[in-house]
Amino acid sequence: MSQKNEIKILALALLLTVGIVGGGFWLFAKNSGVKIGTTTIQNQDAGNNTSLQDRISFGEKSLTSGEISPVKKEGLQAIAAKSYDQAIANFTAALKLNRNDPETLIFLNNARIKSSKSYTIVTSVPIGTDPNTSLEVLRGIAQAQNEINTSGGIKGVPLKVGIANDDDNPEIAKQIASSLVSNSEVLGVVGPITSDCTLGAGNIYTDGKLVAISPTSTSVKISNFSPYVFRTVPSDFMAARSLANYMVKTLQRKNAVVFFNSQSNYSQSLKSEFASSVSLEGGQVSSEFDLSKADFSAAKSIQQATKQGAEVLMLAANAETLDKALQVIQINQKKLTLLAGDDVYTPKTLQIGREQAVGMVLAVPWHIDGDPKSDFPQKSRQLWGADVSWRSALSDDATVALIAALERNPTRSGVQAALTSPDFSATGASGTIRFLGSGDRNAPVQLVKIVPGSRSGIGYDFEPVR
Repeated sequence: MSQKNEIKILALALLLTVGIVGGGFWLFAKNSGVKIGTTTIQNQDAGNNTSLQDRISFGEKSLTSGEISPVKKEGLQAIAAKSYDQAIANFTAALKLNRNDPETLIFLNNARIKSSKSYTIVTSVPIGTDPNTSLEVLRGIAQAQNEINTSGGIKGVPLKVGIANDDDNPEIAKQIASSLVSNSEVLGVVGPITSDCTLGAGNIYTDGKLVAISPTSTSVKISNFSPYVFRTVPSDFMAARSLANYMVKTLQRKNAVVFFNSQSNYSQSLKSEFASSVSLEGGQVSSEFDLSKADFSAAKSIQQATKQGAEVLMLAANAETLDKALQVIQINQKKLTLLAGDDVYTPKTLQIGREQAVGMVLAVPWHIDGDPKSDFPQKSRQLWGADVSWRSALSDDATVALIAALERNPTRSGVQAALTSPDFSATGASGTIRFLGSGDRNAPVQLVKIVPGSRSGIGYDFEPVR
């Protein structure tokens, strides 16, 4: 491809990127194409929130940077003033305006507790820098909290949920961890949601003997990291093995190129596990390209990979390098068969990748249509009026696991003992939840493929590979 054509494609991708970021939507209704979020959410700089007090909320302030309805603002003010009945009325009205806002539902359930006894957990999410992914996670947590509290609580005691903004910054995640450890009311944490932040804050949670369950951190480094750090998402080993098996046995391809981010624990982990798995299947990864390099060129990389005999293009990109990964998809022009990890599972991929991404297979922990026997899809659609992603399901699982542990013993030490007990079991969105001694969950992954479709409203959908 000529340099001139490459520039045209990159320019088109940039224009589409700007359009999507301005739109701020997420996943889709099953039959109607309803978008999961109607509030426009813009990224904010990591330095906008300067104090820990600004980063943690139980309902007295919103951590989202998008437009907030006047009635929600009144609810925030009411709960800050401990005018709980007024806050309940305001948040209920706000949800009627935007039923897809999990922050509002969490704050509503917190307001309903008033000054009564409750058990407290907090979630650590990058809502300041990656708001749409954070909202996916919050939907799972909000749904689990709503279900337990409306059904009578944990042996009669309701669950209170706090939200902390870590901006996907390991140093900030550490500060938040220290703050939560020092608050004796906090009995468990859902998150952090990125591998870098989980590894960064994990030692602090360990030293403070406070359990943290990540719903989305997949790096293999987290296995056996700490007796206080768990995860409900399968590790990169499982995803890499499934993708390698699909490549060699289903696609009958033996030579792959991998695009990754050397600055990301997740990306490095997935890249390494994929290369090992492909080798065990009798194939090879002939070349690797670092998306984080300043001089990275999608066109030159694909040209070089093709010369080395690559047949498959594997995207082990993380959220930070997603835009560059989408450039790779565009410039590839369907020449190499596409595979990808779960961070590429976004509406942005459907929007920008479009026809160039059709046929790409991704490994994700869960898909809403993957298990016809599960009642979670129906419940989530009734609650949010739209489909939820795998991040919501695995966050529901993490919250359900903490709830089940609190039912056994509502103390920090009791929660940790329950989760590590050989007889621990809970049923969440994605099925049975049990933890290995490593803190991992022994669960399979779901392969999905991008196909033309109407569910997302974009013209393309992720559908399970049967």
